[in-house]
Amino acid sequence: MPLTAGGVSQSPELTNFALRPPEKVMRLDRMGSSFPTRLSFMRSLIRRMSREGWSFDRLRFEVDDDGYGVSIYAAHTPERTYSLVVFTNELDPQERSDRVIAEAWDATFSLFDGIPSVEDTERLRANTPKQEAGRFCPSELVLARANKSLRLFEHVVSSLAQGRQPDLKLLASVGYLMRTTAVYGSGKFGCADREKISGRKETRGAFQVEMLCVYLIRWFTIDLVEHIARCQGGSFAVPLAPEPRRFLGIGNATGLGMAPFLINHPVLIHKWVSARETALARVGSLESVSSETIEKFTKLVDRAIKHVEEWKVEDKLQKARITRLREDLESLIKWTREDGNLHQPFPWESLYCFAHTNFSLEGQELAVSLMLEPHGELVDDLSDHMHSSYELRLNPAMSVECLKELIEEKYGWALGIDFEDPEAQRHFWYYSEEKLEPRFGNREVDPGEEHEMPLAVGRDVSLLFSILNKVSAEETVGEFVIDRPEFRHIVRRVQSLVGFPYAEIRDNLVGDGMRPLDLLRFKLAFFGASKFDPKSDLWTRITMFQGAPLPEELDEYDPDDWAFPVQPS
Repeated sequence: MPLTAGGVSQSPELTNFALRPPEKVMRLDRMGSSFPTRLSFMRSLIRRMSREGWSFDRLRFEVDDDGYGVSIYAAHTPERTYSLVVFTNELDPQERSDRVIAEAWDATFSLFDGIPSVEDTERLRANTPKQEAGRFCPSELVLARANKSLRLFEHVVSSLAQGRQPDLKLLASVGYLMRTTAVYGSGKFGCADREKISGRKETRGAFQVEMLCVYLIRWFTIDLVEHIARCQGGSFAVPLAPEPRRFLGIGNATGLGMAPFLINHPVLIHKWVSARETALARVGSLESVSSETIEKFTKLVDRAIKHVEEWKVEDKLQKARITRLREDLESLIKWTREDGNLHQPFPWESLYCFAHTNFSLEGQELAVSLMLEPHGELVDDLSDHMHSSYELRLNPAMSVECLKELIEEKYGWALGIDFEDPEAQRHFWYYSEEKLEPRFGNREVDPGEEHEMPLAVGRDVSLLFSILNKVSAEETVGEFVIDRPEFRHIVRRVQSLVGFPYAEIRDNLVGDGMRPLDLLRFKLAFFGASKFDPKSDLWTRITMFQGAPLPEELDEYDPDDWAFPVQPS
């Protein structure tokens, strides 16, 4: 069976559509135009829940009339249980902030491995509200916090208390009742290391426990507004109708904290991108599609048009991109319906070529997401390949000459950048001392350059190559790094990533035009986030699980029919 680089298989009969090259895919401008696909981690989780028949319980809901107290929500998989432990408290409006430096929140959460005992809950009560300042154990898998979206939260409570449903336009303009400001996992602050759960069937994929935590938080926020409304309205109060309930997602404010992850886990990133690109190649290689598939696709494009119309932002650049995206989608639906285009041989290849020739980058990437959507049976298995435990290793026996040849072959993009130009090194990445969170500094104005993180891959490869040109070709890599230990990290990286073409971001990560926002959107799209709402080049708000079936709907609702959710009618 043919293999893509990195080991993701393609069906042998589907070879017409070539994989997109990394020179095209791994550029910042395209990465910053990403959209979720059916391979995104939220989508994979919902499919697994439905397929395996997970069950859910509200084990504890001890909150007062204002919604303050402790709650526990459980997800039962075929083999084990995970519990979301929630603490809600009154928050001074002056303390409500999306910034990572905040010290108090409307709600704090722990995802517990199993069902917590009374003693466990009391220990978490003392520590979870402190977040980073608390003390945690390996029984805790995820730590999170969230603040209310006050405008919508209070509107929904007031409406339900008076016996009516909330205003749907306001619901669509916000999309969530609470917004998380951090979802920490993988060993942070004493919580369980990734190794503890990596072998479990339900958590083997990327970020599955974090996504489960967010999914349970969403369920809790809906219960919370209905409870407060009942307390305020008594017999007049009504619950949320099913459609608005399902339409509500959970918000998130994401900053620089997740950006270095993409550089520090290159093989994992290759696995993500390779799976998506293999899915596109499989779909693009189909010689024909059924009328039923065409009808499904056309309806999905119509839904995507409405979804984009409801995507409201204040950022001027993103506003302009959304306007162009609407035009792209109108052209796409027109092309789809005219002259039987999708009834011709290799229809998806034709569609992709049309989009690539005529659309903006956002239009092109959204077209990819739409193409994959009707073909779950062809691509969903690729979700099982989107994880990795591969470690970068140094090969000391390699010759310097061989290392130079690797750099010339695989890192030509880096050698083409003039790093002598100060603008090519305008920025640097470092960790803040206060919160141990990544920051993006300007060398001209910001202190801390001496604490720079090794994230400037292109610059470091370029410098390595210039030094290697002064070293004997007969020298081994082991001898070289003994004399030049400062290059050990980049030598190891170059050697280790030979078979993983999508591992590197093929752009300058410290140049003057660098927008960390592009990295954030790329990663969040793989999570399954939507409605990116940039607040600067350094952070964005997003919506998660909007339109996804709620726990009580998993048995009766199509687990994949929630891409591009739109305002309930």
